[in-house]
Amino acid sequence: MSNISDTVKILKNTLLGENVTIEDYCIIGIPPMKRNEGELETIIGNNTLIRSHSVIYAGNKIGDNFQTGNNVNIREENIIGNNVSIGTKTVIEFKTKIEDNVRLHSQVFIPEYCTIKKGCWIGPNVVLTNARYPNSLKSKEFLEGITIEEKAIIGANTTILPGVKIGENVLIGAGSLVNKDIPDGKVAVGNPITIINDTKNLRYPNGEEAYKW
Repeated sequence: MSNISDTVKILKNTLLGENVTIEDYCIIGIPPMKRNEGELETIIGNNTLIRSHSVIYAGNKIGDNFQTGNNVNIREENIIGNNVSIGTKTVIEFKTKIEDNVRLHSQVFIPEYCTIKKGCWIGPNVVLTNARYPNSLKSKEFLEGITIEEKAIIGANTTILPGVKIGENVLIGAGSLVNKDIPDGKVAVGNPITIINDTKNLRYPNGEEAYKW
């Protein structure tokens, strides 16, 4: 049984799954500029929780067990998998793909044409970028999305520059500036980024492995 606040606005051609909760003052299915209401189909999966004041534009395809924090903004035509959690005040621009079991913490920014693969963990205040020459004459024609491979972990306050690929099982330290590709299984930190270790070598004080991929 769904629980949708009376203050929620759901626009045409929006399909809601079962057991969906949408809190106060959310808007679902807003058409982007130059598109009409109902022109793009919006799908919200089963067992979804959308917290108050969040806005989801039209054309998104969102899987089951999805949840947001408050004031999340998701632009049009993204593909979002199952078991995805998006933190408070995070912004996702259009035509991005987020696969299953991804966790985005609060105030993350994901621009157009990025891919975040299964099991990734993105810390608070992480910023992905996609314009090599921002606000230039043809910057929108040459956007370069970022790819983050499966189970990568991005520490808080990290900035990732356009076109970068972060490999599987990578750990990026907090506050880093990632200006180059990072191979699978590496630990990288700093501004600019430097590879310092392999994730398989990380241990707790008792000697137990931190990551058992």
